[in-house]
Amino acid sequence: MVAGIALGEVHFDQAAYAKAFSDPHSGEAEVIWAVRTPRVVCAFMVGAALGLAGAVMQGLLRNPLAEPGVVGVSGTAACAAALAIVLGLAAVPGAVEAAALIGAAVAGVLLTVVGAKVRAPEALILFGVALSSFSGAATALIFNLSPSPIATAEVMSWLLGSVENRSWWDVTWVGGALVVAGVLAAMASRGLKMLTLGEETARVSGLSMVKLRVLALLAASVAAGAAVAVAGVIGFVGLAAPHLVRSAVRGDPAKLLWPSALASGLMLVVADLATRLIPTDQELKLGVLTALIGAPIFAVIAWRAAREWRL
Repeated sequence: MVAGIALGEVHFDQAAYAKAFSDPHSGEAEVIWAVRTPRVVCAFMVGAALGLAGAVMQGLLRNPLAEPGVVGVSGTAACAAALAIVLGLAAVPGAVEAAALIGAAVAGVLLTVVGAKVRAPEALILFGVALSSFSGAATALIFNLSPSPIATAEVMSWLLGSVENRSWWDVTWVGGALVVAGVLAAMASRGLKMLTLGEETARVSGLSMVKLRVLALLAASVAAGAAVAVAGVIGFVGLAAPHLVRSAVRGDPAKLLWPSALASGLMLVVADLATRLIPTDQELKLGVLTALIGAPIFAVIAWRAAREWRL
């Protein structure tokens, strides 16, 4: 995070850094405190939200491939935000963010209803995949019916994912949602741990599966919805982060939540720094870079999971 604040397209020498700290009205201070610092903190918060959501979903569904993007939460939030942009609501402060949260909430409610009706986590995953496919098709329809090329370009730019030009308001927005999601995840953590013993054993032990699913899905929906609302669609971070820290907590899903959030936050800070430092004519979008790196990681995880299932 220090590197993300110190490094950038504009090179600062020692005198420039000294001026940034000594003169709050200088151009150097503006770059450090109004441009780079909120961008880095926002990247960390967005990554933490995605990591927390991924850990919750993997614990609930007991599937290493589960994360908000796979089960449709991120896609539905993105579809709602894209619709808001096309309708011209981007000029209204907070409208796109609110639309994304509403979309994530709709996905969370649908997943909760299905989760209350079916026992098998595989059925919930398949429903989530169907929801993700439908939201992707709906987003494509929005592109197709977009009233102007400018609106289409705005939606495309937003969907590619970025924390460029984010302010302290964006940090406050995603940070507040992360706190709410963290409280909900903490309330579900004991149930996630009991669920490792098997659903039947957990139910005999007094665990309410309906309550657990509601808490877990709400936590994942709030976290993922806030992340999409602020930064657009950024995939694979919430999938990979829990796997990087799982061995450190011996696979305990209750202890996995915050390490996953921290790891994912740092991953996104590093990725965002890479988008700024890679020499290109136009700055890379954060979602593009994470997809290029995350897709092979997803394939490796799927291959390992398939080997375990065969065994």
